[in-house]
Amino acid sequence: MTQQPPPSGNLPTARELELYAAGTPSGPRLLLPAGSEALAMLVRRGFQPTVAPLDLPFPADLEGEAAEKLAEQLGHYSFRLFLRGAILRHGSFSPTEATRYVEATQAAKTAETLVELGLAEREDGGRYRLRYPAHNFGGTLEWYVARELRGRLGFDVAVGVKFHAPEVGGDLDVVAAAEGRLLYLEMKSSPPKHLASDEVGAFFRRVRALRPHLAIFVMDTALRLSDKVLPLLQAELSTQPPPPPRRVVREVWALTPHLYVVNARQDLMGNIATAIAEGLRALSPPAP
Repeated sequence: MTQQPPPSGNLPTARELELYAAGTPSGPRLLLPAGSEALAMLVRRGFQPTVAPLDLPFPADLEGEAAEKLAEQLGHYSFRLFLRGAILRHGSFSPTEATRYVEATQAAKTAETLVELGLAEREDGGRYRLRYPAHNFGGTLEWYVARELRGRLGFDVAVGVKFHAPEVGGDLDVVAAAEGRLLYLEMKSSPPKHLASDEVGAFFRRVRALRPHLAIFVMDTALRLSDKVLPLLQAELSTQPPPPPRRVVREVWALTPHLYVVNARQDLMGNIATAIAEGLRALSPPAP
């Protein structure tokens, strides 16, 4: 029988304290999967993370050569644009309906590539349909970036992480661990015009709750970040007026030594890797 706590008006006796403690059930014992350093770093920060399944236009257990071929294609901005558009059609589509940013001949080739990869099937009239419908492209972007961080930079990675921080909404899109450092990436697959201030505010709340060593705000777009994205992020910085952003290279920007913003111009993963390298150097001891 569970003991009731002693009355609040009187100081409990030693026996009452022991009885109460002995009758209180212990909390759940949650064990992490072996080798999950990224998740372990969240647990050490006092969170109880869980991982949600990603919304993907392909089987979640895709591995081996098929996964490698898909990742190779996702490295091309034009392929990501096309697949994003195909997902948003939510059904049958012609190659030119998937995106207006790819020429018709290239769009037709990309549609056939989706068929070869097992992501789409042909329909009558030169139309196509995805075999595994998804709601949006976000999960695919997270899957791709996480895979590249793991394979190219040796990070331990977790995606679609719910860290259940009090009064902090949203998921941690990608968290990664290496060299005793925790990296958090917020992934945005929509153009900058769709980015709202409340999304940026939510990102900063997650950063302040998590306190990663490095945080990177990733926009999968070739458009300039200085027009809208940088001002929105600067407005949320603790220091106001904010310091001017520092261009590292191309569209890789440092808002602080530990907070970066990148887009996909030239190479999405190359830009992310540049931001990581810059951030790790900022965390390193001073040069002799």
